[in-house]
Amino acid sequence: MKKSSGKIAIISMCAISLLFTLMAAGFALNLYLSSPLTSEEKAYSERIEIPSGTSVHTVASRLAEKKLIRSAGLMYLTARYPSVFLRKKSFALKSGVYTVSSAMTLHEIMDLLESGKQEYIKTVIPEGLTLTKIAEELEERGVCEAEAFISAARDTKLLSDYGIPADSFEGYLFPETYFFTPGMQAENVVSMMADTFFERVKGLSISPQYTKGGNLTPAELHKIVTLASIVEREYRVDREAPLIASVFTNRIKAKSGLYSCATIEYIITEILGRPHPEVITYEDLKLDSPYNTYRWAGLTPGPISNPGMIALQAAANPPETNYFYFTLNDAAAGTHTFTESMDSHAKASIQYRTKKAAIKK
Repeated sequence: MKKSSGKIAIISMCAISLLFTLMAAGFALNLYLSSPLTSEEKAYSERIEIPSGTSVHTVASRLAEKKLIRSAGLMYLTARYPSVFLRKKSFALKSGVYTVSSAMTLHEIMDLLESGKQEYIKTVIPEGLTLTKIAEELEERGVCEAEAFISAARDTKLLSDYGIPADSFEGYLFPETYFFTPGMQAENVVSMMADTFFERVKGLSISPQYTKGGNLTPAELHKIVTLASIVEREYRVDREAPLIASVFTNRIKAKSGLYSCATIEYIITEILGRPHPEVITYEDLKLDSPYNTYRWAGLTPGPISNPGMIALQAAANPPETNYFYFTLNDAAAGTHTFTESMDSHAKASIQYRTKKAAIKK
């Protein structure tokens, strides 16, 4: 009996020892398989897109293919049995776009993929860009395709949803620094920029000429945006934007042409699809288009750019002046001389040309 008991004790001790050995080996294997593939010095990164509804198994396989984790199987098992693999909570994969480094541990990667902290594309949209130029920038940055963006910006239902009385969002795509995600739906990009526009214009000081009926109507706002889009393309010094707006406002009241070269550039580049002209010729001034402010009085049918707050505020509440003209007086500084009569305008133009010629000599 004693011999039998001794044998059982030995077998039990061996079994326990084997169990601990296997556990230690399993722990070591788990530690190895969940460790980073490379050091920080040799690290490389990959952008991983996870569409909504993607399974953990699919993501794990993709990470293994990209050589970002050592074992797809271990990730799947860790997600399914978190307590066994020393995770404090269950794994909740979230869709999005993430940058994953080969220097991250499996647990760090899993933490990232359930954090929702996606990779963002920082995109700066400057004041004065047109719809098509914005579309090109978005495509170049990898946000969305240019054609899809332009199509979304001309979608009649989306325009109706925002109450925009026009055939596109031209003018309503607010220039700002945005943080987009790669491969966004074009409609969502348009909406994000339009939402920003309508949020910003709430702070505008509006002239009574636009609010005679009380609240600002979509048609009245459209006039402001259209005027602001022209001012945006004409001014270079912030303090002059209101004065330029006053010149155009005075011309509109007088039912005369705005005579803005910026509108001619818009016809050439955006309507006719030609390269940006180095100079505006007399033939260009004869172009047959409702956007030609040398042929038609008043505002253009719609905006010619997407203006920023300076131009919008200038157009929304232009100062009362007697100015009808402005001409450049310093090309480097971008400043203008503002005048009330054609004679004064002609003299200012001659002075600028004389000064320019003297500098060349």
